[in-house]
Amino acid sequence: MTAFSSLLRSATAILALVSSVRAAPTLYASNINELSNATNKHHSQPSKRAVAFNYNSQKVRGVNLGGWFVLEPWITPSIFDEWSTSQTVVDEYTYTQTLGKSEASSRLSNHWNTWITQDDFNGIAQAGLNHVRIPIGYWAVAPVDGDPYVQGQLDVLDKAIDWARGAGLKVMLDLHGAPGSQNGFDNSGRYGPVAWQQGNTVSQTLTALENLANRYRGDTDVVTTIELLNEPLGSSLDLAGLQDFYSKGYQTVKSASSDFAVTFHDAFQDFSTYWTSFGSGDSDLMIDTHQYQIFSPGEVGRSPSEHVSTACGLGPKLASTNKWIVVGEWTGAQTDCAKWLNGLGKGARYDGTFPDSTYTGSCDGKYTGTVSNLSSNDKDNLRSYVEAQLDAYEQHTGWFFWTWKTESAPEWHLKDLIAGGLFPQPLDSRQHPGQCN
Repeated sequence: MTAFSSLLRSATAILALVSSVRAAPTLYASNINELSNATNKHHSQPSKRAVAFNYNSQKVRGVNLGGWFVLEPWITPSIFDEWSTSQTVVDEYTYTQTLGKSEASSRLSNHWNTWITQDDFNGIAQAGLNHVRIPIGYWAVAPVDGDPYVQGQLDVLDKAIDWARGAGLKVMLDLHGAPGSQNGFDNSGRYGPVAWQQGNTVSQTLTALENLANRYRGDTDVVTTIELLNEPLGSSLDLAGLQDFYSKGYQTVKSASSDFAVTFHDAFQDFSTYWTSFGSGDSDLMIDTHQYQIFSPGEVGRSPSEHVSTACGLGPKLASTNKWIVVGEWTGAQTDCAKWLNGLGKGARYDGTFPDSTYTGSCDGKYTGTVSNLSSNDKDNLRSYVEAQLDAYEQHTGWFFWTWKTESAPEWHLKDLIAGGLFPQPLDSRQHPGQCN
């Protein structure tokens, strides 16, 4: 990180923190010194540079750094194994609640400093990728009184920005969890009911965005975009209220620096039609859509060729969208077999062990395992499916694969998929050319 950007991050973030404390009285008073010290880095707004990646002419080829600053049991099951029988700890909220702040801080600090390192950033760049998407929870930047979460992530995130800069990578910062949970998924930090939009949760989320944007306003040479909120569950939310939040979030991020692009998730609405008129006149606005074919019985029941044709069908739809659009999450998996993918202790639709599902096939080698131990048929099907998705998703702005690494889910482990020859190297090479023609 340049000395200038390091100094600039300091003052702007402290000013933002003071403002956010006024606006959000639920912010932990005990965390003010910690956060202000951690954000004590910048002096003044840098000169206008514009967004430091040309999303009109260059393709985003990225990967998510999942399971790092927001725990997900299926990515790192070893962190949750001691509760595999009781199932009393199922997400980061119950993890920190059960361990208490001291023990949770100790364990998570070790995790933050070891799960992803500078070597990973270098490896990502060497694979020909140009972006990383980094999920972060609101509790890292604007903790709420009464929550059990612990802080300390930002010191490591600061290093990550340095590592990205050194490796020549751009960064999307993704607010992955909001107060109350925007989707009820464990990846929001708290599994259970969707309570976002209740009480002060929306204003608290805007405070988190303000703090995050102000902290990295001097690093827009690397941090090119901020995603306002990951996967808000549109079917459980007031969509008019969500659009209002997106509009306010856009202004919040752009007020910190006009050099940020602003990304918003499609809330599982039709990305090519529902959001057409949203943000009309706003510059540097990007849609994020997540495309998985495994979270319903019908999807896991598709044949490999049907998975490919479905992926290919997304290409023209993406191309016709009137905003920048990235497929911000996708996978090589054609099954939901990975251990705890559907939640800690839950089975899979594919093998019929998930409630109200029927057997499609065996999860052998895919529940836990390694890329090298996948069957030759699974390997060929996965490579074909990956290539089809690359061909489709690059018909507009690009993509971020989910995820760079896992402990034991081979279909999702990009680092090992590359090493095993199941993800193209170079990225334009094809063993199954013309699938989407």
